[in-house]
Amino acid sequence: MSTMRLAIVGAGPAGIYAADLLLKAERDFEVEIDLFEQLPAPYGLVRYGVSPDHPRIKGIITALRDVLDSGAIRYFGNVRYGQDLTLDDLKRHYHAVIFATGAIRDASLQIPGIDAEGSYGAADFVSWFDGHPDVPRTWPLEAREVGVVGNGNVALDISRMLIKHADDLLPTEIPQNVYEGLKDNPIEDLHLFGRRGPKYVKFTPLELRELGEVRDVDMVIDERDFDLEDAYADEVLAKNKQVVVMTRIMDKWRAEQGERDAGRVEAASRRLHLHFWSKPVEVVVEDGRVAGLKVERTAPDGHGGVVDTGEFEVIPMQSLYRAVGYFGSPLDEIPFDEAKGVIPNVQGRVHDLEGSRIPGVYATGWIKRGPVGLIGHTKSDAMETLECLLEDRDSWWRPEAPEADAVPELLHEREVPYTTIEGWRRLDEHELSLGEEAGRTRIKVVPRDEMTRISRGE
Repeated sequence: MSTMRLAIVGAGPAGIYAADLLLKAERDFEVEIDLFEQLPAPYGLVRYGVSPDHPRIKGIITALRDVLDSGAIRYFGNVRYGQDLTLDDLKRHYHAVIFATGAIRDASLQIPGIDAEGSYGAADFVSWFDGHPDVPRTWPLEAREVGVVGNGNVALDISRMLIKHADDLLPTEIPQNVYEGLKDNPIEDLHLFGRRGPKYVKFTPLELRELGEVRDVDMVIDERDFDLEDAYADEVLAKNKQVVVMTRIMDKWRAEQGERDAGRVEAASRRLHLHFWSKPVEVVVEDGRVAGLKVERTAPDGHGGVVDTGEFEVIPMQSLYRAVGYFGSPLDEIPFDEAKGVIPNVQGRVHDLEGSRIPGVYATGWIKRGPVGLIGHTKSDAMETLECLLEDRDSWWRPEAPEADAVPELLHEREVPYTTIEGWRRLDEHELSLGEEAGRTRIKVVPRDEMTRISRGE
């Protein structure tokens, strides 16, 4: 075989890294890679899953852009797998496919009342404030008291976006409709809940520090959370450098709280309350709406876990967000593990639910291993998948129509208004120009049809 044609479904970091690594891999054949993305614009969660006030994290787009701009990969945006393109289509035109579709749904929180009006998933809120084209343009921001369940970076992201004053987000690429919605946000108190103690949090120090730097927001700490004897935390976690840094950050907040309590520092207009050793057990519902969160006080078990104490408390609130993890979505004609939210696989080789390998089908990123790890972890993940793909040369598909022109002709016949790399550059320049006119970095275009029209030069 002189040329291998590979389809990659998903143009986030996982898919782009896989393409880049294959192009750089040692091999004795040429490769042609087509990257398919259901949205008109590339970059996946880097564009639609990272809060807009994180320019340092979004700097990864520069590296991803370099890969797409290399000219070695074709990009087909606004193409939905399972709708515009099927598995049979891929088999007809390619030797193999890698699915890199990520995990964009919210994991569930199984407690009574969680489906009440005013209860939301973090992923849906993130999609809204990041200008995802397939979600409503408005978000119900009516609560003065808000709860967030979770002790990971997504919980911190949504907490920061909820508690921050909207004008402080103007230097970012926040969409205009999001700015207008947040400007009317009446929030005064945000309560952040974690089942375990301060040393067990899954935050990164940078995220935690940023939370405490939000203007006109006081960090409120419960001293009881730091008084519990915990041998595991003292012996194991205390040696972790990240834990040391985060403990120092929270100790600073405790000292500042002491200054406020003594009347030496003026109080802010908004407050963010940290609740550790607090396990949500029930959403209190009145007239169908969230009215509070009932939590049970937990205690360390000495081995890194917790035990229930039987001590309960109800925190009043009018809305609640769960940030307890993301979850993958099933794909047409591809096996799916409903319990784990992933495509069943071994080292990236996709297997059916009975454990038999499916030739030519591979997975990488969060749809392969679940939503764990930072964006950078997807490189080593993609490498593992690609090593398997290269080893499996004898079991690749034998496409009937591998010609490069066949796929664009197919999409044209099906009247799919797909976008290209050139189209993404056009949209990118348009958004930057909108920002420049308003004295901002960028203003995202949100409606899908408008994104597509600009990308296609229509």
